[in-house]
Amino acid sequence: MYERALTQTLLSRLAERAHSIQVVTGPRQVGKTTLVRNLLQNYRQPNEYLYLNLDDPTLDLGSEPDGSRPPAATPDLDWLVRQWTGAREQAKQLAAQTDPTGETPPPPAFVLVLDEIQQIPDWSRPVKGLWDTDRAAGLRMHVVVLGSTPLLMQQGLNESLAGRFELLHMTHWSYQEMREAFGVSLEEYVYFGGLPANAELVDDPAHSSKGQLSSTSEHMRRMDDVPRWKEYVKRSLINPNIQKDIIMMRRRIDKPALLTRVFNYGCLWSGQTVSLTKIAQELQDAGNVTTVAEYLDLLDQVGLLAGLQKYSPRPYRRRGSVPKLMVYNTALMSASSPYTFERARADGARWGRLAESAVGSHLLNSVINKRLEGDYGVCYWRENGEEVDFVLLKDEKPFAIEVKSGARMDSRRGLDAFTERFEPVGRLVVGEQVSLE
Repeated sequence: MYERALTQTLLSRLAERAHSIQVVTGPRQVGKTTLVRNLLQNYRQPNEYLYLNLDDPTLDLGSEPDGSRPPAATPDLDWLVRQWTGAREQAKQLAAQTDPTGETPPPPAFVLVLDEIQQIPDWSRPVKGLWDTDRAAGLRMHVVVLGSTPLLMQQGLNESLAGRFELLHMTHWSYQEMREAFGVSLEEYVYFGGLPANAELVDDPAHSSKGQLSSTSEHMRRMDDVPRWKEYVKRSLINPNIQKDIIMMRRRIDKPALLTRVFNYGCLWSGQTVSLTKIAQELQDAGNVTTVAEYLDLLDQVGLLAGLQKYSPRPYRRRGSVPKLMVYNTALMSASSPYTFERARADGARWGRLAESAVGSHLLNSVINKRLEGDYGVCYWRENGEEVDFVLLKDEKPFAIEVKSGARMDSRRGLDAFTERFEPVGRLVVGEQVSLE
């Protein structure tokens, strides 16, 4: 079983005194639930944790022990309090197993996991009271909360629980992770992106060994020849984000069809700079530039599509610049396109946009966690016909990155112009070979 780096980070925090709620967030289909459940099953005994998935339709909602209250239709605040109270009793029973002689190590602290907690409106208010009571009592019980970052933030995580939680953000899978876990090649990653289901959808026993999934080029291409993979991406990643998560973030979406069209347009033109006015015009909604900007921001928050700003040493000048559209995962581009793997690989222009988007998505996902170590950001630069694909920022110091393919392989004009004007701390050229200059 492949373990992402976040597994050991969470495991180490659960070995500490329970001083903060551990909040595991990230986009859909990156493996938040799988990571936490595997951690519990591999490192905890059944009596040492309680895992509750609030999005599970088979979840036992129960009733009061005396039958005075019928079961709720969906998890609510009363149900949450009852589950927390039951977890307290299990935590106390586990702590009571400590050997008074000290000859055996004490049992680990109990772990309560609440997955998809945003299903309960106003969940943070009772959690604050329950958590504070447990801390005052010295209860040895960790609490792990899972859910979408923007949903959790908007539902009181920063307000009611300020100072009481630590964030662990899971991103889309990197090429290194996909290669180590599933044997994905670089070309496969560029087209299919960082999606663990790429390997899980391969079911030909001729290409598996001892129950371990393998993803060869032949496998990937066969997956693409049939619509199964593309339908999976749309059904499990794209549609729920647009039709469910964003709706929960914004109680009212005036033009849901426009929101979908903005996403599809962004996937089509990922890696290109396009003004919001042009997007609105091409989507036949010329009077709604502000709405297009709002929808692009919502797509960014759920980890689907970003609009990179043009670099300027003056941060205030970046706002309002023409955005460079960039997907967070190239699977979104490929699933939304009629191009097959073979056709995309044979089309130099299409493959160039996929390769550039693969680099851009890696940078976007990387800076999310790096922000804990400093002020990180990703921009682009273009002026007077010269351009740099990406400008990575740390504490406002620029690092220039250029992605080369086809006719652009030997060109350094954009990098040279940017270097002369802004004196970056370094520059990187990504092509058939990677060179640090």
